[in-house]
Formats: sequence, C-alpha cells, structure tokens
Amino acid sequence: MKTLMIRFLLCSFAAISFLTANLSASEIFEGKATKVLPKGAGEGPAWHPKLGLLFSGGGRINRLGLDGKLHEYRKPIHSNGNLFDYEGRLITCNPGQRRVIRTELDGTVKVLTDRYNGQPYNQPNDLTIDAKGRIYFSDPKYGPRENLDQKDEDGKVVEGVYRIDPDGKVTRVITHEADRPNGVLVSKDQKFLYVADNNNNTNGGSRKLFRFKLKKNGDVNPKSRKILYDWKNGRGPDGLVQDVEGRLYVAGGLNGKHPPFEDDSQTAGIYVFSAEGKLLEVVHIPNDEVTNCTFGGADLKTLYITAGGTLWSIRTKATGWLPWPKLD
Repeated sequence: MKTLMIRFLLCSFAAISFLTANLSASEIFEGKATKVLPKGAGEGPAWHPKLGLLFSGGGRINRLGLDGKLHEYRKPIHSNGNLFDYEGRLITCNPGQRRVIRTELDGTVKVLTDRYNGQPYNQPNDLTIDAKGRIYFSDPKYGPRENLDQKDEDGKVVEGVYRIDPDGKVTRVITHEADRPNGVLVSKDQKFLYVADNNNNTNGGSRKLFRFKLKKNGDVNPKSRKILYDWKNGRGPDGLVQDVEGRLYVAGGLNGKHPPFEDDSQTAGIYVFSAEGKLLEVVHIPNDEVTNCTFGGADLKTLYITAGGTLWSIRTKATGWLPWPKLD
C-alpha cells in the first residue's frame, strides 16, 4: 500500500510539473509568429511610437510605418544595430564607416566615436544604453580577417565591447572575456550586461550567452562572467531584448547546416530565458538567419524579429522593456 501511495504521489508531482511547465510557456506568447515583410529587414529593429519600426537592410535604414507600409528612412548607409536613447534620438552602429553615430532630434547626424586609442574600430555591431545615458556597443569582425586595428597591449587582436559616456569619453569594458561579442543588453535593473558571444565562422568558436555584473561607474566585473546558455556547434546568439518581468528574448540558431562551422542542432528562432538563464521556450522562425528582435506596438507587446531580410512578429503577454519610449 505504501509503495502504491508513493508511486501515486510521484506521478501526481510529475503531472503537476508538466502542466506548470506548459502553463509557463503559454504565458509568454499569444498565437504564432507571422511574417510581416518578405524583404528589407536585415538587422537592428528599433521602435518609434510615431514613425513605427526602423531597421537596417539593403544598404539603408528602412521603416515599417504605422500605416503598415514599407518606407525608406535613410539612404545610403551601411548600418547594423539601432537604438533610441532616453531622449528619443536614434543611435546607430555604422560598421561600413567603422563608427557609432547619433541622429539628433533636428535630423542632423553626430559621430559619437570612430576610433579607440587612435585606431579605427572593427565593425560596430550592436548597442545598448544604461539609465545614466552611457552607451555600450560591440565591435566584432565577421568575414575576412583583415583591417583588424584594435589590439591589446601585447598586440593581440581585440573584438571587444566599449562604453561611450555622456561626455564622449570611450572605455573598453570587455577585451578578451568574450570571443566575438555581438548582441549586448544592459538589464532592466541596471545590474548586468548581457553579451551574446557569437564566433560563428570558426571551428570551436564561442556561441554563448554571457552575463556580467555591472559596477555603478559603468565598468564590467570580468570575474563575474556567467554562461547562461551555450549553442555549442550551432549558430550562436545575436540580438536580444528584455521584457518588464526580466525575461530575455534572444535571436539564434539555424534551420539548415552551414558547414564547416555551424550545424542545425539549435533550431532557428527566438530563445526565451529567465533572467538567470533558464530556457523557457523557443519560437521557431523558418527564415535563416534570425538576427535580432525588439518590442513595439502601442502597448509594447509585439515582438518584432528580423531574419534573413524578412520581418516577423509575434504577440507577447508581457510588456516589453525599452529605454524609450515609455508607456504612459
């Protein structure tokens, strides 16, 4: 009798765990991901409540207006990551000119930085901002391994992460703690810097999501590095965003193998994690490569996803967290 009771309790606990897991997953999204645009959306989606969604693609910055139509926002520009700061100014990684720029509210463009220690950057890729207006950006180099001018004191190539202070001072906050940093995100609570490390064209290259503790002065504690998830031999993480409840939404994975460096063991889509790195759900996106995501819509409950030039969206039950705009 005691044995039967134990078996019954174990089965009951298992059933409860299964239902809880599925309930948690179902609480993240509403419906399925749908394709919004068949072209023009390569990288760097950024939401503006009046302009709509901006994103990089085809040598320009494009815009999906509130009217649902595709518009050209800026041409020509070789851009990648885009972000609106706390004043609603557009900050853009401009890898073609190896710099980070800001579009002022009057439409003029200001170069925030185009070199460090007197040398040009590699390819500024993605960016994030903290509550004090300090901008963090990644500087990897994909493709041909030439024009790598950023070096450490020993002459070793650096693909790092940098911080631009409001007074214009630039500091390298990550040197070799990541292999080839791509997506970056300052957490909603301002305590952490998440780094998507994606060395996807090297055998054995890092494809991990890291979390670093941030000091109050904006520096990173390198010894605090924690691996939240490892894509192993698949395509690693790219862009990421966070909702108001602290969950992370990370673009990554592949639908088909990219030999000799990447396999399809990690499906292409948006990987949803708890703030501590527990994988909660994966939303599959059929287009490779899934590059980035951000929240938008009037209620910030639409997750927009760029993938292989296409644009997708899916509704979320939690509100997205963005530095700007803030909901009333």
